[in-house]
Amino acid sequence: MHPARIAELLQPFLSNPCHSDANACHSEPGQKPGEEPAVLSSSQLDSISTYIDLLIHWNARINLTAIRNEEEIVTRHFGESLFAARHLFPSPSPAYSASSAVKASDVDVAEARSPKAEARLADLGSGPGFPGIPIKLWAPKISLTLIESNQKKSTFLREVVRALTLTDINIQTARAETLPPSAFDVVTLRAVERLPRILPAAATLLAPQGRLALLIASPQLESTRSSLPNLTWHSPIPIPQSQSRILLIGSKEPII
Repeated sequence: MHPARIAELLQPFLSNPCHSDANACHSEPGQKPGEEPAVLSSSQLDSISTYIDLLIHWNARINLTAIRNEEEIVTRHFGESLFAARHLFPSPSPAYSASSAVKASDVDVAEARSPKAEARLADLGSGPGFPGIPIKLWAPKISLTLIESNQKKSTFLREVVRALTLTDINIQTARAETLPPSAFDVVTLRAVERLPRILPAAATLLAPQGRLALLIASPQLESTRSSLPNLTWHSPIPIPQSQSRILLIGSKEPII
């Protein structure tokens, strides 16, 4: 898929982070009229294009995603993943211009608590690599662990990592319950079956002051909050171009 088209499709997900109220979206200080706050580099767009080709090729052999349309793959998988990345790691990576910086005073408190550049992130039930690998493309300095118990999907993840020449990625063909507790600064979950069952295991993986980032449907909001009452939950953030999908972030310790 042509990188320019990928950039166009991803634009709504890389615009100014919005609060739970869509009317609260605003331009960032210093942003020129009509200027986008973040622009993916050519190398990032090329990586996404390669990733899409691999996903479509492998999807013909193993069931990685029910989505077959390339543009829908961009918006549903990459858009949602990069939307989460922008909120978890609002500071621009070296691939972004300085004008794209997000000031902590201007964003939701969940975004303001950005981990250090060397943050340890675990993507639990990674499947075909979402949101973990797009987050790594956005924030290349993080240490990423992809946790996927399905052997065939793990093999696909290794092929993506090799093709994109990504570093500091550990692929674990295992279940979350078998991993050391308190090992990660951020744990992400998206499209995981039996979500209520896996949430306690995900929370166990969090280090002190760690954050759990969930890409879920809004009807799952209350049951998710009630299943992990010891986390401090931030306001849900609606995902662009979706009527029900939200980003929900919980902190292991109370917000100060």
